[in-house]
Amino acid sequence: MDKSNLPNYLEHKGKYKGIFAWIFSTDHKRIGLLYLYAIMAFFVVAAILGLLMKFELIAPGKTIMEAKAYNAVFTLHGITMIFLVVVPGIPAILGNFFLPILIGAKDVFYPKLNLLSWWLYMLGAVIALSSQFMNGASPDTGWTFYAPYSFQTQSNVLPALIGAFILGFSSILTGLNFIVTMHRLRAPGMKWMKMPLFPWTLYGTSWIQLLATPVVGITLLMVVAEKVLSIGFFDPALGGDPILYQHLFWIYSHPAVYIMILPAMGVISEVIPAFAKKKIFGYNAIVLSTMLIAFVGYFVWGHHMFTAGMSETSLFAFSFLTFIVAIPSAIKIFNWLATLYKGSIMLRTPMYWAVSFLFVFMIGGLTGMVLGALSTNVHLHDTAFVVAHFHFIVFGGLGFAFFAGIHYWFPKIFGKMYDEAWANTGWIIFFMGFLTLYFPMFLLGIQGMPRRYYDYVPEFHFTNIISSFGAFIMIAGLTVILINLFKSAKRGEKAEMNPWGGKSLEWTIPSPPPLENFEDIPEIK
Repeated sequence: MDKSNLPNYLEHKGKYKGIFAWIFSTDHKRIGLLYLYAIMAFFVVAAILGLLMKFELIAPGKTIMEAKAYNAVFTLHGITMIFLVVVPGIPAILGNFFLPILIGAKDVFYPKLNLLSWWLYMLGAVIALSSQFMNGASPDTGWTFYAPYSFQTQSNVLPALIGAFILGFSSILTGLNFIVTMHRLRAPGMKWMKMPLFPWTLYGTSWIQLLATPVVGITLLMVVAEKVLSIGFFDPALGGDPILYQHLFWIYSHPAVYIMILPAMGVISEVIPAFAKKKIFGYNAIVLSTMLIAFVGYFVWGHHMFTAGMSETSLFAFSFLTFIVAIPSAIKIFNWLATLYKGSIMLRTPMYWAVSFLFVFMIGGLTGMVLGALSTNVHLHDTAFVVAHFHFIVFGGLGFAFFAGIHYWFPKIFGKMYDEAWANTGWIIFFMGFLTLYFPMFLLGIQGMPRRYYDYVPEFHFTNIISSFGAFIMIAGLTVILINLFKSAKRGEKAEMNPWGGKSLEWTIPSPPPLENFEDIPEIK
């Protein structure tokens, strides 16, 4: 590789050399890339685990693993995807790399705290994943660690709980850093209502990280105390309440859905105007809806527990709030469509990902309304329908937006262009595989197939074959995408400073960005 073509923030030599120049760097761009490499590695592992699960479910009975192994694979897939990929995903990678640039700053406000966040992320990941290789059985509780099973099981659930707790600290510190950065380091003249929409969504996300994550951290410690000291928080034999765990867990975990999806919406709000060649429609409405999602999202956790046993008043209140929280999301959809209307649309790879995001996210949102209704929820609760809805929102939402963002900003990050023909091929294979994998699960759920089951009755066989076949297609598309990006980062053609005609600040500086982003802090007029 020709070192003269290296990005100048990668050429920079500090007091350390080699790998230490990376793991001790406080440059927000290097930290963003550290997150990128780590998260993509975990994503590939988790995707392979998901493929193994679908291979097992391709036919009734045992296919490639026993029920105990299936539970362990299912748990590891969930822990890795949720805690190591989906929650940190866009904020840690694209947020770290581009937030300071988008607001006209030279770095985040606390560079050393930013590096500590990455260290804690890696420490938490190592501890959580080490549970698979210790003496004894792998964790088999699922990623939710539901009580009382999580403290009654003899599997290695303690390292997974402690690892998830440490990962929570990484999330909190990242959120704190982003909030202070946006309050203190915006360029002169960049008032709040002039700030790009991606930083706005990071702002809403950061408040959720700061306020909601401590709840799940304390809850996980309570499970650890229950398992080690038999205190009786959740153990009914000691006067505890297992339903209390569900409340505490979902008080965090439903806002966590918005930690995942709000930054994805921010990415789409940057990509669509750039390729529609129009100013975003309804900027103020998108900002307001972003903050409303972040706020109302705290009050809808109970819709995960409609069958757990709550008062009628609580059931109706949570159902009503579930429908209310859909309104700000719908506002964004209408604004994106209005931006596309009569635009000079340029169909390039990031735009394909953005438009397919709109499609899968709307399906996920509409099926969420089905689950938000009390009568249909009773029938569909804990079925494959929930799995399909969850993946359309989280994987379809965050995954499609992440690939839109990484293809949009790839020329700026690496100073190279990817092969667009291969990128488009990877997108269409991935998109078709995604729909083939998850859409049949809606049908399976309506028919009554439970989720998380190792086996099923023969009448679910044909639909499971289609779903499992979709998993192979999607993994093939993912392989094409990742190989193309990896090769392009090394050998791609040199990128222009602004290949898409974007209007935000990152397109006014060289590709890739210099060490401190700007020679002089820009003034926004």
